[in-house]
Amino acid sequence: MSRMTTARTVTLIGKPGCHLCDEARAVVAEVAAATGAVVVEQDITQDAELHRRYWEQIPVVLVDGEQHTFWRVDPARLRRALAA
Repeated sequence: MSRMTTARTVTLIGKPGCHLCDEARAVVAEVAAATGAVVVEQDITQDAELHRRYWEQIPVVLVDGEQHTFWRVDPARLRRALAA
């Protein structure tokens, strides 16, 4: 029996020159590659609303548009969220 699945989307909100963003990017890329998730990156310095909302939390990771975590990304927790 087969079923159609829609790829999950992981959004990484960060900024250039942010070492925590670089660390988060590596974890997100690894987990996305293993799970088939789509990765989207958004630069907080280019969007006033993102800046207002998330400035003190970057990097921020969203799963399908909902905030999943910020600052540090736990790969096992992200995998579980994408499997749910």
